[in-house]
Amino acid sequence: MNLQKFVDELPVPYTLSPRKQSSNHSYYEVIMKEFSQKLHRDLPPTRLWGYEGTFPGPTFDVMKNETVLVKWINDLPGKHFLPVDTTIHGSESTLPEGRSVVHLHGGRTPAHSDGYPEAWFTRNFEQTGPLFEREVYIYPNIERATALWYHDHTIGMTRLNVYAGLVGYYLIRDKHEQSLNLPQGKYEIPLIIVDRSFNPDGSLYYPARPDQDDAGLPSPSLVPPFDADTILVNGKVYPYLNVEPRKYRFRILNASNSRILTLKLDNNQPFFQIGTDSGLLETMIVIHEFILLSAERMDVIIDFSYCCGQSIILKNVTSNASAETTEVMQFRVAQPLTSADTSSLPFYMGEFIRLSRSMAKRTRDLVLIRIQDQYGRSLNLLDGKMWIDRISEKIEVNTVEIWRFINIINDDPHPIHLHLVDFQILDRQPFDVAHFEETGNLIFPGPPDPPEPYETGLKDTVRAPYGYITSIIVRFGPFTGRYVWHCHMLEHEDYEMMRPMEIFETPD
Repeated sequence: MNLQKFVDELPVPYTLSPRKQSSNHSYYEVIMKEFSQKLHRDLPPTRLWGYEGTFPGPTFDVMKNETVLVKWINDLPGKHFLPVDTTIHGSESTLPEGRSVVHLHGGRTPAHSDGYPEAWFTRNFEQTGPLFEREVYIYPNIERATALWYHDHTIGMTRLNVYAGLVGYYLIRDKHEQSLNLPQGKYEIPLIIVDRSFNPDGSLYYPARPDQDDAGLPSPSLVPPFDADTILVNGKVYPYLNVEPRKYRFRILNASNSRILTLKLDNNQPFFQIGTDSGLLETMIVIHEFILLSAERMDVIIDFSYCCGQSIILKNVTSNASAETTEVMQFRVAQPLTSADTSSLPFYMGEFIRLSRSMAKRTRDLVLIRIQDQYGRSLNLLDGKMWIDRISEKIEVNTVEIWRFINIINDDPHPIHLHLVDFQILDRQPFDVAHFEETGNLIFPGPPDPPEPYETGLKDTVRAPYGYITSIIVRFGPFTGRYVWHCHMLEHEDYEMMRPMEIFETPD
């Protein structure tokens, strides 16, 4: 659908207030509900599911070490309005369609509050999944200052629930970040980027079956990763933002189901990157474009001081971007300064602990493979295992491991996300795929490539391209219990490209 660009102003999600608060505890209640919202001037209101009846949901803004309690309340209908494939595990016809569970993506949370995919619940907690434990989640917020996000994580339904609108930002502050004098208040803006397709009546379009010959496929049938044809930011299609000629801080999230974004400004102006998925970098990096896969975040400053009167477009220059998905939003440097810009653009932001290879207790080789299911559809697996297979990743708490993702799936790179932890990217090394498939042995035609400069901070999601071994180093902890790791292409995640992992403590 061709919709006129830059006719709606960028909305900024409101900050959620706690129901109760003490010196070190805050208690929130968040209701998931169905509602309608105008996503573009020329579209009728669109039926959505969202937290507190908004898309995206409201922003949490909390302090480090502030214990946050959240009661996630499901008030969703019993029937989904998007096509449900009941042939995939976790989405059988015997299960209620309006089930949900919330994951704080990037959070270091106890296992009972992580949003385990089988800990789902329905309206009024009338039905719950086999691993449901509690109605109120506990977030200790022990991370460095960072931008996390929360979203649905229901087994077999995540792609549909997120596409329906169940996403929101979760910001953690600390005193060190506050001392850096970064742009703040109305000059710090979250940008939650998604793609969606629409029917002529304004309703969301999500395909009910793949484009391939559908003979013999179930109806509805799971589709491969789905790139929709329209870009939205903060719940508006191709919005514009009026800015002053000064520095702004943007917390950018790719919350698309699967779309890859390569972002740059059309005047080739630089971004001043200050952070990654899991917090601030050590030193500021000047970049002109960067790649974000699903779930990845960037913390950047754009200086509009020398752009008075200009209109600047944030573009998606990924090679497969269509005319409809090339332009993301517009910045209009049309407003006068309301006050002097006294914010800083720091070069050094503080040291964080880096892990060395010598600290690793174990190296795990994990192969990303593709087979076919009984209907001839692609079935992508992590190390050749299904969700219900025995847990193979068992890690002693607080130990360091190197994980090597060996990708032999010949398509787009896969965003691999580990719950509970952050990690450092070590390198990506090309290997001979044909030889590996034939013999199981690795031959390297070239040296490893270091991570991109904008990936040198702490991460929770990593791009694992075809024909490369992508190596990360991780300290697992501080909590124990059952967590998951998975591909964050949501159509892959929902169909077996997710595995449980167990963090255990050795008895004395």
